[in-house]
Amino acid sequence: MAMNRLQPLLLQAAKRPTAIRPVLQRPACVFYSTTKRQKLRWFGRVVTLSALVGGAYVVYSLRSDLEYRSDGNAIESKVNPLALHPERGGAKNLPIVSHQLDDYVMEKSKPRLVIIGSGWGAVSLVKNLDKEKYNVTVVSENNYFLFTPLLPSATVGTLEIRSLLEPVRKIVARVCGHFLEGKAVDVDVANKLVEIQHMSGEEGSNFYVPYDHLVIAVGSTSISKGVQGIEHTFQLKSVADARAIRKRILQNLEQACLPTTTPEERKRLLSFVIIGGGPTGSEVAAEINDMIQEDLPKWFPRSLKDEVQVTLVQSRDHILNTYDSEISKYAEERFRRDKINVITNARVETIEKDKVVYRSKGSGDPDQPERHEVPQGFCLWATGIDMTPFARQLANHLGSQTHSRVLQTDTHLRLDGVEKGSIFALGDCASIRNPKLCDRIIDIFEKADLNHDGYLDMDEFNEVVRRLSRRYPLSKEHLRYIWAHFEDYDADHNGKLDVQELRTMLKDVDSKMTHLPATAQVASQQGQYLAKYFNALTKYHGDAEKVDTDLGAFDYHHMGSLSYIGNTAVGEFNLGGDSHFKMLGGLWALYLWRSVYWSEQVSLRTRLNLSIDWTRLMLAGRDISSF
Repeated sequence: MAMNRLQPLLLQAAKRPTAIRPVLQRPACVFYSTTKRQKLRWFGRVVTLSALVGGAYVVYSLRSDLEYRSDGNAIESKVNPLALHPERGGAKNLPIVSHQLDDYVMEKSKPRLVIIGSGWGAVSLVKNLDKEKYNVTVVSENNYFLFTPLLPSATVGTLEIRSLLEPVRKIVARVCGHFLEGKAVDVDVANKLVEIQHMSGEEGSNFYVPYDHLVIAVGSTSISKGVQGIEHTFQLKSVADARAIRKRILQNLEQACLPTTTPEERKRLLSFVIIGGGPTGSEVAAEINDMIQEDLPKWFPRSLKDEVQVTLVQSRDHILNTYDSEISKYAEERFRRDKINVITNARVETIEKDKVVYRSKGSGDPDQPERHEVPQGFCLWATGIDMTPFARQLANHLGSQTHSRVLQTDTHLRLDGVEKGSIFALGDCASIRNPKLCDRIIDIFEKADLNHDGYLDMDEFNEVVRRLSRRYPLSKEHLRYIWAHFEDYDADHNGKLDVQELRTMLKDVDSKMTHLPATAQVASQQGQYLAKYFNALTKYHGDAEKVDTDLGAFDYHHMGSLSYIGNTAVGEFNLGGDSHFKMLGGLWALYLWRSVYWSEQVSLRTRLNLSIDWTRLMLAGRDISSF
């Protein structure tokens, strides 16, 4: 009976709104509120996704590294006698290395591809070449690939040099190729033999390496521009250069600490002069200044910091003059704020053991510019490029090579003056010969004038632009501009172009075409292009005309430029078309700069080394030991 009376009351209580019985519910914990629970959930998702992406990248990197390991079972079980006792021949009757100690079974019938150099162009070519199509031999003075964009960081101990190196043998193993450490000195073009000198330089150590295709990627050296005293400067092209610079900087600092050093001598020792305001010069100046500001006060007498002077001398009106003017201006302001002495519009006259003499082009009488002297305990020459001895020797053999600083090639990177398709050149040592479109005006006009009325209408002119852009990619941007200003060249305003109007137009295109910059980005893209060229050459059974038609001319795509300017970076990125993005300093710019170069490494090992070096820099500073 009691239960019967309670049932209606219980049912009524159950129907009451929850708002009037809060005491029956457990109070919500503030930490586990809906908002914070969602944040924790999203945080967990981000961590999980990052772990998955990082793991996938590590797996991909390991897989890429495994590609460098050759199959030992494919090596000949017996060494060919000719590998031990080569036959002699060629113009100088030298040993001909037709067989290697590590010959592979299937490479005897493959075309011989010989690559001189181990820089950006050569490595990019090897990494993208078909693994089974060529008998590849790489010849270089260095048995490593050097990541040159970060070389300024190695001059003051920001990065260890070992972090910038990757053994060439690991890279060449990807295509089951061979590596010979030596210096190319000459080419016997008639017999298709390249002469190599052993690095010891001993008499009788030279030998020949035969080739079917020869790729020259030997880089460049600095040019003196007729300046006296260039022997008193350093340059930054190699590992040896970086080590020498680091040693000199630290020696100067140590000598400046000695009690027997006079104030005048101390001022000279602590004056660091960099000639050339391009990316290399600007980055070295920034790295030296960073070390002075961050590490010098910790380990050296603090009074030295106020006596150090870093000077950057530039012949143009701005440093980083190939960048956007806003970027150049920002970099100059940043340097001046960091007390780096930036001197622009200056022409260096002489360099002496203890000073640099220059004339200012922007002050005083323009006919008698002011003459200045800057004391120097260290001077870096970071401007201009010139041929290496090997490239100059080859150019002297070929009458068609008329340029004084680079080897000239056609638009497919084939060297001028030799059998078509036998020798190629790329990177800093080469330049694509700019066509003179005006010289071909009649041929261009006749092919474009489809209705033979003596004029080119808009459709016919569009075909001219399309054809010339494909054949001469360097003219592409100028042709697009001219196409947009068609009416400006149509003198009689009839909507058509006659021969004379087209001649005026092509003259403007010829005058505005320039050579490609000597950068790692250009060399890398050229290496990729040559790999496609050689892969297509086997596909079409050596028919170069079909390859030219299918592949087209080399077309450089500028992705952007970066430069370190002291705990930050500047840069510009090409987003396609006329869209560009400019990066003007900030902490995020520093990490973007690092991320770009970290991603461009050729192996997981160097990526790990860079990560360790940057972490060490943050925790312990730079290594200031001299060795």
